[in-house]
Amino acid sequence: MAAPDRPEVSPACTGIVLAAGAGTRYGRPKVLAEGGAWLRAAVDALRGGGCDPVIVVLGATGPTPEIVDLPPNTEHVWAADWATGLGASLRAGLIAAARTPAHYVAIMPVDTPDVGADVVARVTTAAFAAPSGLARAVFHDVPGHPVVLAHKHWNGVYVAAVGDSGARTYLTGNDDMVCVTCDDLATGVDRDFPARTAR
Repeated sequence: MAAPDRPEVSPACTGIVLAAGAGTRYGRPKVLAEGGAWLRAAVDALRGGGCDPVIVVLGATGPTPEIVDLPPNTEHVWAADWATGLGASLRAGLIAAARTPAHYVAIMPVDTPDVGADVVARVTTAAFAAPSGLARAVFHDVPGHPVVLAHKHWNGVYVAAVGDSGARTYLTGNDDMVCVTCDDLATGVDRDFPARTAR
């Protein structure tokens, strides 16, 4: 695997793993998928791409992570209103990130296990260089993750994150989003059903 294409000195970036959902189509919360392999993949991707700390947002599994095998050196936060949609998880993650010294956040769902550190590094590098401080991965012309947001956007995303829209409503209104093609690195496909293997 090639070394991530990131600058020698990078702004502080906190990683957020959105892992609060019940995984209705999967049959159980995806944070538990494949024995925790999807969660480990998301955390490894963010950490290997330069994010520190990495925060895991929990929901359906309850406020304490006893049944979740959290990777070492991660933080967790519980989205009490997780059942209202993805927006609740994102808001909880942003609140937690606001307590860190980060200038950026990189947001990843737990169910894109083939997105690795090289993708995260490519997208964060683009966000750091962009005047807007906004960048997201794109796979075969389809917007994907991670999404990277500079601090100046956090409040706007927080307000717009309602129901299942996540950051989509806010980002749709920003023409200065940098779309970073990552077709050569991953599929970026969201996994909604059990897979035979996972990283």
